Amino acid sequence: MSASLGRRALAEAVGTAALVAVVVGSGIQATELSRDAGVQLLANSLATVFGLGVLIALFGPVSGAHFNPAVTLAAWGVGRRTGDGPSGRDVAAYIPAQTAGAIAGAVLADAMFGRPLVRWSTHDRSSGHLWLGEVVATAGLVLLIFGLVRAGRAPLAPAVVASYIGAAYWFTSSTSFANPAVTVGRAFTDTFAGIAPGSVASFVVAQAVGTALGLALLAAVFELPPAHTDPDVLPADSEVTAPARP
Repeated sequence: MSASLGRRALAEAVGTAALVAVVVGSGIQATELSRDAGVQLLANSLATVFGLGVLIALFGPVSGAHFNPAVTLAAWGVGRRTGDGPSGRDVAAYIPAQTAGAIAGAVLADAMFGRPLVRWSTHDRSSGHLWLGEVVATAGLVLLIFGLVRAGRAPLAPAVVASYIGAAYWFTSSTSFANPAVTVGRAFTDTFAGIAPGSVASFVVAQAVGTALGLALLAAVFELPPAHTDPDVLPADSEVTAPARP
């Protein structure tokens, strides 16, 4: 990435804020327009698919469009092996930016719909089957993102990653948060998309397990490129970061 670290961190903050605003705002709109839970989830998932695809396409060339600490940490872990991932300094800048952006996005969504700017969610999501859903959703996301890179299909990420998240809304019991920063941000809104603060830690742990599982599957399915012996020399077509979700 040619942009400065400050610009990349700002792109991560703005992108994550916009993503959470889409998720929370569309959830509020859906509940105001329909009392049918299925219709509400359909509207919420469609808005997220469209919004995420646009945001990855827009910010991917700047920061890699991670918008997700799990993806940032996975990229750092993979990069330690291949020599072409984000540095520890990048990680230290990205994760706080993503988390602050997620909180700001939830507050912004509430403000747009005339809701209290900060009201802790009362939507309890503490259950084993929901944690399993988060493990599955996060593992699939990590495998997909880095699998696209290994397969030389990274340019497809905006459409493919957004499509996966849209599908995971429906096939996972947790509706696929798959993102620690977004999970924290959604605790700040007592709306359709919220999560009670007491449920956040268990979701983040499940996402960490899913990240590790996704990386294990990546190593098992896709052949990793050889490690670079000289950390100052990267191949001209190397992927510095990988675009990702929520």
